[in-house]
Amino acid sequence: MTERVHELFSGSGAFALTFLVSLALLALFALLYSLMTAHREMALIRNGNTAAALSLGGAIVGFVIPVGRAVAQSVGLVDLVVWAGIAFVAQLVAYAVTAALVPHLTKAIENDHVASGILLASLAISTGVLNAAAMTT
Repeated sequence: MTERVHELFSGSGAFALTFLVSLALLALFALLYSLMTAHREMALIRNGNTAAALSLGGAIVGFVIPVGRAVAQSVGLVDLVVWAGIAFVAQLVAYAVTAALVPHLTKAIENDHVASGILLASLAISTGVLNAAAMTT
């Protein structure tokens, strides 16, 4: 019985470290992404702005999808951090392209136009899925 319990928890240190690093990367992404976009999502969200919540939520999901793939296939923490950096850049590119194609995007998000939030979230999630699919081992 004791051996079985030890066996079950033998990889828990690696799991805990990878999970904590992944959470830290997620927090860092959310902070930096919010600072780099033309609108301040967190301030808008605190005021009940649904479009901003959709936009930021989509970017977070779009970031986490490839990071999850990186967790599954990385050979170490450095590898994970590099893939997370690529996922971060991909999300910034998705935002920049969307903002360029939809010139009123920032104003629309600030004015809580939900359709614009959905568009931005959809493009962010799509970018994340493609990013994850393009990763190779």
